[in-house]
Amino acid sequence: SRIASGGEDTTVRVWDAANGECVATIEGNSERVKSVAFSPDGSRIASGGEDTTVRVWDAATGESVATLEGHSQEVISVAFSPDGSRIASGGGDKTVRVWSRSMREDLDDSDVAP
Repeated sequence: SRIASGGEDTTVRVWDAANGECVATIEGNSERVKSVAFSPDGSRIASGGEDTTVRVWDAATGESVATLEGHSQEVISVAFSPDGSRIASGGGDKTVRVWSRSMREDLDDSDVAP
């Protein structure tokens, strides 16, 4: 019932899918947001962008839950695992990182073939 978007204005916006109205604007990214994803239960939003971080937000309040640092270039994509316990992020640095449920521990990073 909700859609999240990110853009050049550094915000994450949450939209009501039924009527197209913006129901929340989340601020805190320092550069363009390139990817956003809802957790499977809808309680969290992950965003990634040009500031090289993955940020995790409380979807209900817009409050920051975590800032995940590890990429050396922009974050191009973010996705939650089906059970919501991990976040995967892909970066311009040609790495994929998998972050744990605590969202502060980088469990695994692997080089991706160019």
